[in-house]
Amino acid sequence: MGLVLRVLVAAGLAVDAVVHWRFAPQMRFVPGGSIHADTIFYVQAVVAGVAGVLVLVRARRWTYALALIVAASAVGALLLYFYVDVGAIGPIPNMHEPVWYAQKTQSLVGEGVAALAALAGMLTVRRQAGPATERRVPERVH
Repeated sequence: MGLVLRVLVAAGLAVDAVVHWRFAPQMRFVPGGSIHADTIFYVQAVVAGVAGVLVLVRARRWTYALALIVAASAVGALLLYFYVDVGAIGPIPNMHEPVWYAQKTQSLVGEGVAALAALAGMLTVRRQAGPATERRVPERVH
């Protein structure tokens, strides 16, 4: 089960990364904010890719938690900017886009699968024994 969750998280975040990377150049012309929308998309792509690789290489609670934050925040942003025209938020431009298309669906599905699998992984991964938490063998009582 652990391997399946790791692959689902990594695959979902890979879809997220690819879609954001491909759309970043088109986001260059989104007005407002001091951080350009293309930069936000490139950063999302890189962070999603790194989080996916971390879960594949090292499935720990903290890597699953990181993947959950990355994926769930992407789902939240996608849905927020689809349904609500929030305008520019500080340095973030107004990325309201009330149009739905195939790549948006791919991104939403990938992020959703990654978020759910990361949550399951975070809740089910076994705590790793380290120097501070090594298991002690009980002493024999005579």
